[in-house]
Amino acid sequence: MKGTKLQARAAARAEDLPGTGLEHPFGPDWGVFKVCGKVFLLLTQVTGEPMVILKSAPADGKALRSSHEHITPGYHMNKQHWITLTPGEDIDATLVDELVTESYLLVVEKLPKAQQPVDPKTFLRSRV
Repeated sequence: MKGTKLQARAAARAEDLPGTGLEHPFGPDWGVFKVCGKVFLLLTQVTGEPMVILKSAPADGKALRSSHEHITPGYHMNKQHWITLTPGEDIDATLVDELVTESYLLVVEKLPKAQQPVDPKTFLRSRV
């Protein structure tokens, strides 16, 4: 995936997820998607290159970083729990959709049950 298409795809997927909203708490250079007030996706180009920053389970993040050149530790985030995607041939739309959804579900599962906009255990199965 090239250029800002990466960010557009990630934003489109985030907007499709229940209970999400886009904010700019760090200024216009940072788009921050939250679910119930908790961050699950950040978009920025502060380094001059479009990037998408997502929550990731530590083992998954490690595997993704070792198998994808354009997935690196989370920019300005906890390097164990966040990953950064940058444009590259090894990043495609399906991968972006999956990683955005997984980031969302990692955050949702930590919310109190009454605040969860979806059941994180059944959400993907109900959409197949």
